[in-house]
Amino acid sequence: MPDLADLFPGFAPRTASTDAGRVFARVGGEGPPLVLVHGFPETAAQWHRVAPKLAERFTVVVPDLRGYGWSSVPASRNGEGYTKRAMGADVVALMADLGHARFRFVGHDRGARVGYRLALDQPGRIERLALLDIVPTAEVWRSRESDPEVSPHWPWLARPEPQPETEIGADPIAYYEGLMRRWTGTKDLSPFAPEALDHYRAGWNEPSRIHAMCEDYRAGAAQDVEHDRADEAAGRTIDCPVLVVASRRYLVRPGKPKPVDVWRAGFAPDARGVETDTGHFMAEEDPEATLAALLAFL
Repeated sequence: MPDLADLFPGFAPRTASTDAGRVFARVGGEGPPLVLVHGFPETAAQWHRVAPKLAERFTVVVPDLRGYGWSSVPASRNGEGYTKRAMGADVVALMADLGHARFRFVGHDRGARVGYRLALDQPGRIERLALLDIVPTAEVWRSRESDPEVSPHWPWLARPEPQPETEIGADPIAYYEGLMRRWTGTKDLSPFAPEALDHYRAGWNEPSRIHAMCEDYRAGAAQDVEHDRADEAAGRTIDCPVLVVASRRYLVRPGKPKPVDVWRAGFAPDARGVETDTGHFMAEEDPEATLAALLAFL
């Protein structure tokens, strides 16, 4: 990785070893442990506008998921190395290395999928769970059955190797920036700090991480959805308080159930709901509103 700006002044770098490699994180603040987990196609840098304020009340741990940022890139085929179950185990290993058996969890996008999978797999591990801008993985695939326009990047990225890797690799910056433009409320890159974009582009330009991101989505089309369906069939629900934060300019869709109601109908019957007047990247588009929602819940 190139030399990049430090977006977390006062935070200490830490690494933890797992069976799949090293997990890199930044740690700052004092108080109850809180982990912030990023989404696709970003890195932990996405939290740079909210982590310092949260660190005034919590011990904040900001990891890069496996395959992203500064963390290791485990070898994988057909999504087997990038299930949300495996990524959740990485978070547990990291937090245990820091001395935390239980913790609060805030996840955005793919990171939120890691969070709810961990909450279902290891009840009692998470004290409070905030899910930013997702509905369950199984629900995304159900929605696509009736409306193929829902999340078209999901099946595209999950195509067999090396189809998406080859097409993305021809001009990765253009591909990933195109996604981010479409998913913001402003439909451009203005919500993102230039220094944060540098962090994202560094990973986008690396073939191993392009492959890792595709493997992340292959897992979402296979193992992850199978895990969801098994838990749905067993009637399992999340046993900690859950907050669902949804963006009005991305996830909330006219004529469709509100995201919080989707969660209440399944894995989180008592979930609370908040909406932000943003696109998908709420922690960068409106950090003040995101912080207000998180602090009121956490």
